[in-house]
Amino acid sequence: MPYSLKDKHVLIVGGGSDIAAALAGDLLREGAGVTLAGRNAEKTTAAAKAIGDAVRPIALDLSDEESIGAAADQVRAAGGLDHLVSAATERGNAPVRSLERRALLAAFDAKVVGPILLAKHFAPLIAEAGSLLFFSGLAAWRPSPGLVAMAATNGSVSTLASALAVELAPTRVNALSPGVIDTSNWDAVVPDKQKLFQHIAASAPARRVGDPSDVSAAACALLTNPYITGETLHVDGGARWS
Repeated sequence: MPYSLKDKHVLIVGGGSDIAAALAGDLLREGAGVTLAGRNAEKTTAAAKAIGDAVRPIALDLSDEESIGAAADQVRAAGGLDHLVSAATERGNAPVRSLERRALLAAFDAKVVGPILLAKHFAPLIAEAGSLLFFSGLAAWRPSPGLVAMAATNGSVSTLASALAVELAPTRVNALSPGVIDTSNWDAVVPDKQKLFQHIAASAPARRVGDPSDVSAAACALLTNPYITGETLHVDGGARWS
């Protein structure tokens, strides 16, 4: 039976990213209500306003369970939830010999511990046929030097989705694993991202890097298919195989 996002309420955690903005825009066009959640209330409010007046911002810090619980109380008071998407991340990248414990724990708070606590506080609010969707990433399947924290956290997300799908059934839980996506995050990482993207595209089976719209389309597919749970959907242009 087709599942529509019209009049459904979707919470996006980590709402300040280009991918979150693309997903929020697509959800609004499908008639869904959208709430953006982020650690920095001012930035989250600005991100919500940039997408549209219909987007509601709330504060939520994945490293603080009290903050997660307070956000859940706000959502409950507003009428509950149909889907929760966590696109939050904390890079914490460094060679293992110089990796700091603080950075490592921050990465796990964003991608693993935080999502577990999201499930704890928000799963009871999820309506029938709703779901939780967590973001993994290519580094778990194609690890590189200096990306130990990213590989470990992303791999954990995939396992977490399967485990939660079993425990929280019939609420669905899935993971989405993007590859290299052309977002503004790269601007601070490499001096010439287009040159890097050309190099990556040359070896990827899809012959290009991804766009936020590719990830958003995949997220919407997982949100609306009632027979997919416990899975990881790879949106990487085949980069795992190149």
